[in-house]
Amino acid sequence: MAIQVDPEHIQMLYAAARNHDRTALAKLLSIVEGPQAGDVVSAIFPHTGQAHVVGFTGAPGSGKSTLVDASIGQLRKDDIEVAVLAVDPSSPFSGGAILGDRVRMQSHSLDEGVFIRSMASRGALGGLAVAAPNAVRVFDAVGKPVVLLETVGVGQVEIEVVQTADTVVVVVNPGWGDAIQAAKAGLLEIADVFALNKSDREGADQAAGDLEAMLDMTPRLEWRPPVVRTVASNGTGVDDLWQAIRGHKEFLAQDDRLVRRRRRHLEGEVRAIVAEQLGTVARQYCDGPEFQKLVNEIELHEIDPHRGAQRILELAGLSPNV
Repeated sequence: MAIQVDPEHIQMLYAAARNHDRTALAKLLSIVEGPQAGDVVSAIFPHTGQAHVVGFTGAPGSGKSTLVDASIGQLRKDDIEVAVLAVDPSSPFSGGAILGDRVRMQSHSLDEGVFIRSMASRGALGGLAVAAPNAVRVFDAVGKPVVLLETVGVGQVEIEVVQTADTVVVVVNPGWGDAIQAAKAGLLEIADVFALNKSDREGADQAAGDLEAMLDMTPRLEWRPPVVRTVASNGTGVDDLWQAIRGHKEFLAQDDRLVRRRRRHLEGEVRAIVAEQLGTVARQYCDGPEFQKLVNEIELHEIDPHRGAQRILELAGLSPNV
């Protein structure tokens, strides 16, 4: 059972984290993974909205972690503080992240300008842990100017990354069947930049051509995602990648595009929270003898499933037309 944290203590942790206390920041991130996430968000939300959030997504094995590691180095060359949230698979035993902070990106572990946090996906679809958006907010609120968000790498259901990131980098490889797989996964729609990683391999020209051809067939009103070739393992092309990312940031700064994008993110988040809480309330009434009696009535064709669901909602004090 999680220990309840006093709201005043949360405020104290936040003040300390703003003052570069890494232990306080780590504790805040732990709290947003638990039932008091709302208390943390209430404390920090007025101070959010300044960080540039860059999401890295793509198939497992595409080199996202290596590219994020190289990106950290690129940003630190310009003395830019950076926070990283890496969403990892969950351990089937502990429920924690299988890959940890000390395993990945070790070359930056002693850099005070870098903070890396691993978070377990806990089975969440979309490649993102449920708590990931709030963890990003914590980084934003304590003054990190750039937040890198790396998804777990679950292929075609990673679309949810777009609900958190300002700029989405889709990482693909030669020989992956880039254009076809990207189209199937819906990644063409969410990509702001394509990183053709491991581009020193055979088939890079074909992969780049396939992606460009697919983009030619995709109607776009304003922004065409650039295809940037990288070799993250030796840093090749990482500076070009960040030129493209900064170009997209400049694009968003025009005509209130960033404001509109973030508003869409908030709309989706509020809907998701409402749906989750309504589902939690309804599930409380989907157990026990009364529910089994209801299912018996449906099984005997005395009522239909829709009417049965309406009765559950009525028991929960919700409108049957929700």
